[in-house]
Amino acid sequence: MRVALTEARAALKHYDVPIGAVLLNPKGDVIAQDHNRREERMDPTAHAEMLVLSSAAQASGDWRLEHHTLVVTLEPCPMCAGAASWARVGAIAYGPADFKAGAAYSLYNIPQDARLNHHSELVHGVLEEEGAALLTEFFATKR
Repeated sequence: MRVALTEARAALKHYDVPIGAVLLNPKGDVIAQDHNRREERMDPTAHAEMLVLSSAAQASGDWRLEHHTLVVTLEPCPMCAGAASWARVGAIAYGPADFKAGAAYSLYNIPQDARLNHHSELVHGVLEEEGAALLTEFFATKR
């Protein structure tokens, strides 16, 4: 999570919401890391999680990321939770819950929805205070 938090801080350089993500292989090694780049790329899909999943799949030559762990500084949104599910990610660990757009437990629980064919283990609250503080500071400057 510390690597993801470092990535989140990097998003501030281009005025993006400070969210970072990493993908760990089954051995626990970081194989992809990135941060939100929506403002930088003018791309609504350039969320940290989407970039990490895409990068890891391309590097490995396989879109199936079974037994990998996605680590994110904020609970994933529906798009990112869905992408993690379609990538067959084994686990998702995140910091604070997102009660406005969270889709990995708070509002929706896409990764564990019994109607879908793949399910991910969820771990919430990892370094929650640090992730929340970054977001609070960022949005305080916007208002």
